[in-house]
Amino acid sequence: MNCIEVNNISKSFGPVNALTNINLKFEPNKIYGLLGRNGAGKSTLLNIITNRLFANSGQVLIDGIKAAENDEVLGKVYMMSEKCLYPEGMKIAKVLKWSNEFYPGFDLDYARRLADEFGLELNKKVKSLSTGYGSIMKLVVALAVNTPYLLLDEPVLGLDANHREMFYRILVQHFAQRPSTIVLSTHLIEEVATVIEEVVIIKDGKILKNESCASLTAKGYTVSGSAAAVDSFVADKQVIGSDSLGGLKSVHILGIPDKKNLPQGLEISRLDLQKLFIKLTSA
Repeated sequence: MNCIEVNNISKSFGPVNALTNINLKFEPNKIYGLLGRNGAGKSTLLNIITNRLFANSGQVLIDGIKAAENDEVLGKVYMMSEKCLYPEGMKIAKVLKWSNEFYPGFDLDYARRLADEFGLELNKKVKSLSTGYGSIMKLVVALAVNTPYLLLDEPVLGLDANHREMFYRILVQHFAQRPSTIVLSTHLIEEVATVIEEVVIIKDGKILKNESCASLTAKGYTVSGSAAAVDSFVADKQVIGSDSLGGLKSVHILGIPDKKNLPQGLEISRLDLQKLFIKLTSA
């Protein structure tokens, strides 16, 4: 089967268990959110998949073939990470040309169009870029590589709100035009909630949840209305968070809503993924 398959992966750094018996699949033509707090093990997992780190036990299969030290198989995966792999004195134009020579499926024209859309100046050197534009440079390369599997580790690091919104829009367009398996590793849950289809939540090096975004958020709901009415309604419910503004209140609840017995004046909506994430990872 065409997929990335992670089987019983464990990794420790000295006495610290970074990953413990990780089992999951990244299937074709889906956008995954690999979600976790800082230090949860997200980057370690992606680095093991791409053979940048070696696991203590377990194995990674890419399209059914062992990935460890297999350059042909690993060539199907591209990972964008926080670390910059390009010489500091290299100009962005040269970065794109070098990438075009190194990656067989690289689309140089597309990369140049993306750079122009993001406002990335091709005559600048890598060392002159801000953190945000350094991320943009790496995103441009990642989106133009055209591998079957694209792993993006904290891709919007340093980007302002406008550039983050632009990236998510371009990512969705890219996926629609060139379907592939995309893994977004991030702690910015609210921003990716409308982009991802599948959710993998990792906590303390263990998989906490692995299911569709729709299925996960269906396990709870939000009730909104006047503070007094909401407080009365949720008195016997499993509340995981709340927001208030003036005399209005929204409360986030685990469970299935009973819409037939909903008091007049209250409204029910889908549970916010970020609220659920906070509850699951803070326990």
